[in-house]
Amino acid sequence: MPSSYAALYYHLVWSTKYREPLIQPEWKDRLYAYIGGILRERECKLLVAGGIEDHVHLLCSLGREDSIRDTVQAMKTNSSKWLRTELRPHFHWQDGYGAFSVSPSAIAPVDGYIRNQEEHHRKLTFEEEMLAIFKACGIECDPRFFERR
Repeated sequence: MPSSYAALYYHLVWSTKYREPLIQPEWKDRLYAYIGGILRERECKLLVAGGIEDHVHLLCSLGREDSIRDTVQAMKTNSSKWLRTELRPHFHWQDGYGAFSVSPSAIAPVDGYIRNQEEHHRKLTFEEEMLAIFKACGIECDPRFFERR
């Protein structure tokens, strides 16, 4: 094959520092648009973003030369600087993140899941949500990892 191609989709999740409820409904769409711009600059694409006041979910396609670590770092670093300058002076993201691969056939269900975060969290806590995602992906973890500090 004379060229290289990739279809790499990821469901990314991270929270605010100490999972404080800092993301306000009136500006979260601006935050998602800003994150989408960061991805476009990296020749990646934000397919959908959602979340509630203490965490975000993103469905993204990454370029074939991008690493998840570097892409997430760029999104978190640049968006937190923008938020501190424009909207929330003491805003910080948590250090870690979750990155879960998504097959092309699962894009629609993951999209729906992310779009319905507010409804979803009327029934399930962040801890329960993340433990279910980890279990579905076969990732073992300590449940205390998701507790508020």
